[in-house]
Amino acid sequence: MMTKIIQILCFTLLIHTAAFAKDYLLSSPDKKITIKVSVAKSITWSVIKDQEILINPSAMSMILKDGRNPGIVPHVSKTITKSVNQNITAIIPVRNKVIPEVYNELKLVMKGGYTIEYRAYNDGVAYRFVTEMGPQPIEVNFEEVVFNFNENCRIYLPKEDNPELQSHYEADFQSMNLADIPAEKYGYLPLYVASPAGTKMVITESDLHDYPNLFLFGTNGNTLTGRFPKVILESKRKENSDRAELIVKKADYHAKTSGNRTFPWRTVIISPDDKGLLENEMVYKLSSPNILKNTAWIKPGKVSWDWWNDNNIYGVNFKSGINTDTYKYYVDFASAYGLEYIILDEGWSRSTTDLLAPNPQLDIEGLVKYAAAKNVGVILWALWKPLDQQMDAILDQYVRWGVKGIKVDFMARADQYMVNFYERAAQATAKRKLLLDLHGAYKPVGLNREYPNVLNFEGVRGMENNKWEETITPVHNTTLPFTRMVAGPMDYTPGAMLNSNKDEFHISMTSPMSRGTRAHQASMYVIYDSPLQMLCDNPSNYLREPVYTHYIARFPTTWDKTIALEGKIAAYAVVARKNGNNWYIGGMTNWDARSFDIPLTFLEGKKYKIDILKDGINVDKHAADYQIINKEISKGENLHIDMAAGGGFTAILTPIG
Repeated sequence: MMTKIIQILCFTLLIHTAAFAKDYLLSSPDKKITIKVSVAKSITWSVIKDQEILINPSAMSMILKDGRNPGIVPHVSKTITKSVNQNITAIIPVRNKVIPEVYNELKLVMKGGYTIEYRAYNDGVAYRFVTEMGPQPIEVNFEEVVFNFNENCRIYLPKEDNPELQSHYEADFQSMNLADIPAEKYGYLPLYVASPAGTKMVITESDLHDYPNLFLFGTNGNTLTGRFPKVILESKRKENSDRAELIVKKADYHAKTSGNRTFPWRTVIISPDDKGLLENEMVYKLSSPNILKNTAWIKPGKVSWDWWNDNNIYGVNFKSGINTDTYKYYVDFASAYGLEYIILDEGWSRSTTDLLAPNPQLDIEGLVKYAAAKNVGVILWALWKPLDQQMDAILDQYVRWGVKGIKVDFMARADQYMVNFYERAAQATAKRKLLLDLHGAYKPVGLNREYPNVLNFEGVRGMENNKWEETITPVHNTTLPFTRMVAGPMDYTPGAMLNSNKDEFHISMTSPMSRGTRAHQASMYVIYDSPLQMLCDNPSNYLREPVYTHYIARFPTTWDKTIALEGKIAAYAVVARKNGNNWYIGGMTNWDARSFDIPLTFLEGKKYKIDILKDGINVDKHAADYQIINKEISKGENLHIDMAAGGGFTAILTPIG
């Protein structure tokens, strides 16, 4: 009898709440996507695309230490709507120089000193909290983030198991159903979700400042719920490690921050197919605009890299290693092929914790001068903790040496302090006209728009993993463009010259190899977003194959325009990119051979010289076999693309006349 009474009371409360609920609708400019915001005892949003319910009512709220709880028992004071139709001009164009920014916005101004902003774009939706509670700090104990999907969607989960939410953010993306993710298991962002009807979504966040990263946990159902790493009050270095940290004490809140601020955008990117994800720039559009007054000094480019190939150069009359002669060899190689930079990775300094003094075998000042005379810049690796402790002294020293940038590594955290470290490093390097590559990092959240000197982010299971495991396959490589890369640039570090077919791969630390064909590797220079792009392999290997090396050295690292031609997650991707007057086409496939006929309707000119690099006729026996074809082609013709198992395709189109 008591159970029945409770059920009746709950039903009565539901009716009473519904009677006082108010709904607000916001549609995308093309009317295909609709956000429905319901305000009752709580605030929820739901998302519909073309009559397909993507997200059922999902709550959003915050619990502050002082008892104020935005989103709980809300009262709307007023609503503000606007429509925006303008263009963003990217300082460092990752996918497009000119990015259309077209959206409708709804602001619910609430009693209690906060607002919730919602945006509907033609390619996604987003919301965020804005507080106006005074300049004094507030402590955020909890933020309710819920994605209650309408159905049991397919998901590619970068699965993690560290209870502290610490990670290098280099997980393997595992395909599974939402309901198969057990409670207490989580993934980091971006998170790919496909509805049974075929709509593709990527969940991520943007404009993240002074606040921890969001992680999404399973529930054994169709819902994902958010959690955040707590503020670390005390940590210590693990025994016998120069970088691994042990958390000793945490706060009971995840952010202590200003009461007057905007919080990160919670973002759902939406596309009718996988292909559309290759063009999406929602994270960039939602991030803060560039704040640097002078950006003319920022120079993207390609990099000759030492660490992956273990400085295993050969055919020289000196002992290779971390020494001046070896790095002059890198400089000579970079200069000969028009590469803008070399990187001196871990080992260049006297110790990993002393970043002010070089290895005794290395004349860093002499090397930098030697490189500058050959129009090659030098970038130095730095462990994050020593840099954090002596940032001004270290960066000032690098400026005195004439260094062009730094690669910061092994952060492996995503808490509020680490987010702030990223921004402090961006500010400090920009002040000194230094480039910044964030390695050992979480995913991009728009910092590269606000600070265009931030050229790259790792946060990806990239080529380096071939040195110790077998997970970097063509299947993995064709998954990344639709998952991690949707958030922004990724430092995958392509360029392997020792290539293997499916069953030929073997692990080597000193002469590492890749899985898939040589043409598969070449395709990454078109498909993978990376304004600071690596040639990861041994310069000696590149110098032995000048035809191939000259070919890949021709690819730019930034793009005026990107057009997705074909795409399916974990299967294939084909894109066309424009830089200046030239067009570049890249295609990659998984372990299945494929062919496509691409109509060249996007070309502006009538006739082009086309230089094609494709899998060679004997590539099934020798994965490094490739063929280069030079011919002429006209606008409107079909370009036939053949890719072998684990293969790839690239083309460089130069206008004639």
